[in-house]
Amino acid sequence: MAYDEGLAERLRDTLDQRPGVTERKMFGGLAFMVRGNLACGVIGEELIVRLPAEEGEAALEDEGVRPFGMPGKRPMTGFLLVGGEQLADHASLERWVERSVAYAGSMRPK
Repeated sequence: MAYDEGLAERLRDTLDQRPGVTERKMFGGLAFMVRGNLACGVIGEELIVRLPAEEGEAALEDEGVRPFGMPGKRPMTGFLLVGGEQLADHASLERWVERSVAYAGSMRPK
């Protein structure tokens, strides 16, 4: 599966100066890891983010946000796909990235 190179570049620009962030291919897309934990990435034309379970449940109320899961499996708790207007401008993208990076950074390093 190809992923949106433009969105990947926007993520790289947003994450550029952050310590401990690495990039790797994952889920058929591109993932950005913080201390070895998935924070965010690009799958197709959508942003994947990882949030605490409660925060993820609340985020599902936002338009353009849906649960992430592998085909044939149940959705993964705290993992969301974000698209549409949620990614329309830099400030919107940065809000999602900030939340996911903060959560991944709070986890034990892998």
